[in-house]
Amino acid sequence: MKKQEIDHILTRMLDSHKNVSDLNFTAGKPMQVESDGELVPIKMKPTFKELTPFQNEIFALNLINQERRLLETLVREGSCDLAYNLPGKARFRVNVFSQLGSLSIVLRKLESKIPTIEELNLPDAMHKIALERNGIVFVTGATGSGKTTSLAAVLNEINEDKSVHIVTLEDPVEYQHPHKNSTFNQRELGIDFDKYSSGLRAALRQAPKVILVGEMRDRETVEIGLSAAETGHLVLTTLHTVDAGSSVNRIIGMFSIEEEKQIRIRLADSVRWIISQRLLPKIGGGRVASFEILGTNLRVKDSILHGESDGKTFYDIMQAGTAFGMTTFDENIIQLFEQGLISQDTALAFASRKGIVGRGIDSLKSSRGETTTDIEKLEIDRGYQKSK
Repeated sequence: MKKQEIDHILTRMLDSHKNVSDLNFTAGKPMQVESDGELVPIKMKPTFKELTPFQNEIFALNLINQERRLLETLVREGSCDLAYNLPGKARFRVNVFSQLGSLSIVLRKLESKIPTIEELNLPDAMHKIALERNGIVFVTGATGSGKTTSLAAVLNEINEDKSVHIVTLEDPVEYQHPHKNSTFNQRELGIDFDKYSSGLRAALRQAPKVILVGEMRDRETVEIGLSAAETGHLVLTTLHTVDAGSSVNRIIGMFSIEEEKQIRIRLADSVRWIISQRLLPKIGGGRVASFEILGTNLRVKDSILHGESDGKTFYDIMQAGTAFGMTTFDENIIQLFEQGLISQDTALAFASRKGIVGRGIDSLKSSRGETTTDIEKLEIDRGYQKSK
């Protein structure tokens, strides 16, 4: 298969629907794209009713393009990551992985235009993150929830306003930042460094003021990241966790019980913000981002140091910290419902605490004069238990 044929197929798939985010090649299914969060099949000429394992393997090997490192990683670990450039059209983050003895491929479309905080309608906390001088910032959420895009917007603001050296460690490089006021050095896993921990250790000798770590995958990377934050660097990174509170527990859980006290002290001193994201289906099509924001203060430090307790949970702190830019997912979801961006069913489905969101929605509907229940004609049974 020639590169021109690959490029033709990818172009047809990209142009088939609006808002295409992923291209999916799975044996037993036709070629598919993810549009607005839903997988839809693609009609091609000649027709591919079902992709065969052989077709997927040929396509995957052509994307890998005889790179020995990627082939060894695929055989040893069962999957590999790479970047693919479709000239004049798009860049992709590609994952080739084995399933049931055959290969599958997912290509995530990478945006070429660097987004701004305003364009993405991100919370004001993102502006505050760009002003931080040191410490560590976690952006968390599921795969495909927009973590990398949000961090790109923060880096873009730093690039506009500050003359500093920024080193990024990514897998692969997604947004290619131009040199504006800041100087960028963007390093790609597998090409420029072998693992995040060694790349981060090297970054400490490269005199950066800001370090972006694509993902905190293991204990060693977290430990070096905390060391960087403690020595005056601003470290931006991502985690795969569902909310802000679980992010702290996830990091602490990477260390042994003997080290727990020390890591809690280091986290309490280093953490500046934890931003969690979810993408929700939007009324009329598309998706809208929901955020949970935890900023550092004395109450947060105390909860990190001694653990959460009744009345001192991270959820309670975020509820009480609205004036300082904090919010819970539930509060943010209620706001999205109030703005008419999401439906009631969506709000309840993505809520962290359905009772809180349900009461918030009922309160909004009551203030609008709308009914909050479908029960009608309630009457008192005055004859209940009376003898006839």
